[in-house]
Amino acid sequence: MLRIVLFLVLIALAAAGAAWVADQSGDLVLTAGSFRISTTLPRFVFLLGLFAASVVLVWSILTMIWRMPGRLRRRRHDKRQARGRHAITHGLLAIGHGDSALARRHAEAARRHAPNDPLALLLHAQSAQLEGNRDEAQRVFRAMAEREDTRLLGLRGLFIEAQRADDAVGAVMIAEEAIKLSPSATWASHAVLGFRCARGDWSGALAILDSNLSAGLIDKQTYRRQRGVLLAARALELETTDRDVARESVMEAVKLAPTLVPAAVLAAKFESEAHQVRRAMKLVEAAWLANPHPDLADACAHVKLGDSAWHRLQRVENLAAKTPADKPGYVEGQLAIARAAIEASEFARAREVLAPYLKDPTQRVALLMAEIERTEHGDGGRARAWTLRAVRARLDPAWTADGYVSDRWRPVSPVTGRLDAFQWQAPVASLPSDKGPTLESSAFEEAMLAAPPPKRVTAAPSEAAVEPPEVAPLPAPAAQDNSPPQAKDAAKEATKEVAKETGEQTAKVDEPVVTPAEPANPAPAPAESSPPAPTPVFRTRADLSKPASAPTQTVIPIVRAPDDPGIDDDGPSDEFTEQIGTPKAQAGGWRGFWSRWGA
Repeated sequence: MLRIVLFLVLIALAAAGAAWVADQSGDLVLTAGSFRISTTLPRFVFLLGLFAASVVLVWSILTMIWRMPGRLRRRRHDKRQARGRHAITHGLLAIGHGDSALARRHAEAARRHAPNDPLALLLHAQSAQLEGNRDEAQRVFRAMAEREDTRLLGLRGLFIEAQRADDAVGAVMIAEEAIKLSPSATWASHAVLGFRCARGDWSGALAILDSNLSAGLIDKQTYRRQRGVLLAARALELETTDRDVARESVMEAVKLAPTLVPAAVLAAKFESEAHQVRRAMKLVEAAWLANPHPDLADACAHVKLGDSAWHRLQRVENLAAKTPADKPGYVEGQLAIARAAIEASEFARAREVLAPYLKDPTQRVALLMAEIERTEHGDGGRARAWTLRAVRARLDPAWTADGYVSDRWRPVSPVTGRLDAFQWQAPVASLPSDKGPTLESSAFEEAMLAAPPPKRVTAAPSEAAVEPPEVAPLPAPAAQDNSPPQAKDAAKEATKEVAKETGEQTAKVDEPVVTPAEPANPAPAPAESSPPAPTPVFRTRADLSKPASAPTQTVIPIVRAPDDPGIDDDGPSDEFTEQIGTPKAQAGGWRGFWSRWGA
């Protein structure tokens, strides 16, 4: 609107000026020597304007002719740049959807039309990476690292190629060079921090962490947590070599990260050694409320040196009571109580806290039950059954980072190098599945767990001269394996062999072995109403194959262990012998020839 008003005002002024010039009377005379021109004022103004326009037109034509070559060069350059940008755009799109051939063609076009464009170099390097040509990719990245505008990008590419080639030292050197150029480079600081932690250079790792805070890569809360992790790692390393530095480091770590389990355990240990029991308990309780862990329970149990097992049990029960039953860490408290109860020989208390978890036990629950059976009753069978169940039970929580399971806490992940990556949680392999268990429980395990615990009974020695009662006759002690065979036993063996060859079926009678002083008459058969005789404890070799006359027991003893695959009685078959034939057919000469032809 303002422009329109200004345009109308200019037109009005021009019209007023033209009217004023037209109203002027008289002539305008120009004299130069003998040259004299006389004209009116309006005509002179018109001719003057026409001359100025002609001069401007001629000057514009001359200027255009003078600048024509430069304009042509710029136009050709712009056209090449447009083609190069078009090739770069479509080449990056081809890399995005994984077409290596199309990306290579666009990279060649971009290098031909825009050889100095940073994006053309990047397209060339990425197309080489997509094709697997690492040498070409490294060459392009080195060229980018030598340029001022693409130096950091080239170092990043060289760092990736060094990682792919498993050159950790070269990758860290490149990352340190990148940090000098740009302290805010996240990838470089992450790589250098992980390498220094893996090498145990905790002072250098702390310096990198301070630099990350100054560059704004991490916030204050993350900085406090990561600094506590690094200080705890240094304290654990120096615990046996430099206890003063370890104590100073772990105390600062607990202040920065009070919920860090390894720091709380080590700090409680130092406070306990200094007889500061209250301080140690405060540290353990603060970490337990955030993350219940077996190491914290163990530190709580032994926080006061010289306590009895019963006092340790009471202390662990007080610590476990601080975790509500609806929290995920409640089970850790119950397992800690069971462990302390076993050490205090309170087996009823241990069974009570483990009872809710026996239907679907984890490995630690099964092993604790095995220890209870072995310690309380001395029952090796039930202990072995619980141990077998522990093999196929669910895994307990462990220190896990990026799918890697460790038996101890570590400051960085060995997979990605991420700081403070380990968490106390159940491994992926123990997550519930809709499929059935891969290993089913054996009959031995079920029978052993279903049977009551055995009672320890001492058997009184029996005299050989005393005859057993007729109601339940007891067999006399059999001869040992190394005793000479009796004549009657040898006759029995011969009779058995003859009966097998003729196909006759004979009844097997279980008779007790008698001594030479006694008559060689079998013991009288028990009456039908009397209970069957128990199985003798020792029998001779000839009597081992006979069926026992005792009823089937609750727990069936087995000859082969449940995890013993055994050996086939028939033995491996010889395919070569089966193909050739009998030993007669394998003979050489004419006899073998005729036997192979069936003669």
